[in-house]
Amino acid sequence: MHDKSMTPSASPGGKRGKPVAVVKQGSTSVPIYRGTCRGAARFTLSYYHNGKRLRRTFGKLDAAKEEARLVALNIQRGMGGENDLRPQERESYLAAARMLEPLGLPLLGAVEDYVECRRRLGAVPLLAAVEEYLARHEGFESGVAVPRIVGEFIETKVRDRASKRYVECIKYILGKFSESFPGGIDEVTARQVEAWLRRGDQSANTRNNWLKRVKTLFDFAKCSGYLPANHPTAVEKMKRAKTADSDVGILTPAQMRLLLEEAGPEERAFLAIGGFAGLRVSEICRLDWSAVSLERRLIELRAGQAKTASRRIVPVSDNLAAWLAPLERRGALVPGEGVVVRTHNLARALGFVWPPNGLRHSYISYRIAEVKNVAQVALEAGNSPTIIFKHYRELVTEAEAGEWFGIFPEGKIDSGNGAS
Repeated sequence: MHDKSMTPSASPGGKRGKPVAVVKQGSTSVPIYRGTCRGAARFTLSYYHNGKRLRRTFGKLDAAKEEARLVALNIQRGMGGENDLRPQERESYLAAARMLEPLGLPLLGAVEDYVECRRRLGAVPLLAAVEEYLARHEGFESGVAVPRIVGEFIETKVRDRASKRYVECIKYILGKFSESFPGGIDEVTARQVEAWLRRGDQSANTRNNWLKRVKTLFDFAKCSGYLPANHPTAVEKMKRAKTADSDVGILTPAQMRLLLEEAGPEERAFLAIGGFAGLRVSEICRLDWSAVSLERRLIELRAGQAKTASRRIVPVSDNLAAWLAPLERRGALVPGEGVVVRTHNLARALGFVWPPNGLRHSYISYRIAEVKNVAQVALEAGNSPTIIFKHYRELVTEAEAGEWFGIFPEGKIDSGNGAS
């Protein structure tokens, strides 16, 4: 009799789920399956009789084959009377068996798979589900591990000469991401990413920054053929966390003058262009002195230097020109991003805290108070009028703006070439 504790196993040289032998009598076939029960081999033959599925299990293959031969013979003999298949049904059975022959699947197994698919799909046609699966998985390499893609993405950014600061940023964030998701990127879900972002006590701003880097990674994976090109990525529709409006911190004119007077040549160039022209830190670090024209009173940011990837012209104010004129203006404006740390340390040594993004925030605040034209300042700063109007409106007075752009050097300053 059939033992329900028996587990199926692959036949020697065969595949799991396929019969180890098929005994035929005329047009009747009886499959025999191999399994194990408490470590011992068992052989089960499966067949239908009077509309019911029957199974018989034997300890030896030869015994199972002999029984299968008798069962097949009885079924064949009963085709005319005892068998409950009508001629029309018998033809359908034979046609179905012939269609399955190239696949090497028994009719019963195929029917069981079909019934299970129909049960799970509900009203969705099986063929439509198959076509959807094929379309989703067509044209991309599935199962590519996240750490591999992160490595390729970072290598690409290094070859593209992205700033050292940006490369270190993505190394850190995406390194953490790949540690949490070592499997295929096509297996990562939006729910998993959301849970990953919310671990610990990260602020909403931090989560938004990390989500931005993860979205960039998934876009890279799609362009590289590791995700379906014609479907949204798992993170594409994820929303940014809501953040509360925060006060914009700026430097006072007195603090700015003190910084400029105490700074060395490299730090002074960084401070002056950041505070009096409003360039971003990343833009200053990519800037070459050839882009600064004191004669024409402008700074030209090429598309590859600006954060927004579009060319921008920034005016040079009178006081900015005065601070830059004595400096040796050749090569990179700041040879290395260490100038940022040195500037922050200088502020600390002088007794005040450096506000986040202090130079750019200071410039935009004082510039709006000076020209009273949000659209003009947005164009100069490479920002949107909406953001500028939201954060900088009426932050400082016109008198304070005049004091800021009235900061000129007093006497001779260190030029960086040995002269003073």
